[in-house]
Amino acid sequence: VQLQAFGGGLVQAGGSLRVSCAASGSIFSINVLGWYRQAPGKQRELVAYISSGGNTVYADSVKGRFTISRDNANNTVYLQMNSLKPEDTAVYYCNLRQRRYDEYWGQGTLVTVSS
Repeated sequence: VQLQAFGGGLVQAGGSLRVSCAASGSIFSINVLGWYRQAPGKQRELVAYISSGGNTVYADSVKGRFTISRDNANNTVYLQMNSLKPEDTAVYYCNLRQRRYDEYWGQGTLVTVSS
């Protein structure tokens, strides 16, 4: 399984950005796709995840600003980020979990929010 992330970049505070991640390989129909982020000097943290059935979970810090969605036909997950803040600056990693113990990570994409 491979995860390829796209769409990071530099944006001003208050702006919007969308990142996407395409999964390929042996993907089971029941899975969870998610986004995590890691800021400099901090631990990696959950941003949001979405199940193959469409159930979503968000970190409190992004609720109301970020929206996660997925395209099951193309095994792609999206993260629409609005009202971005400088504290959202981080490397964003996509994540796939399937079966009981399978877990995969993408290479990360840098999102920088300037004040």
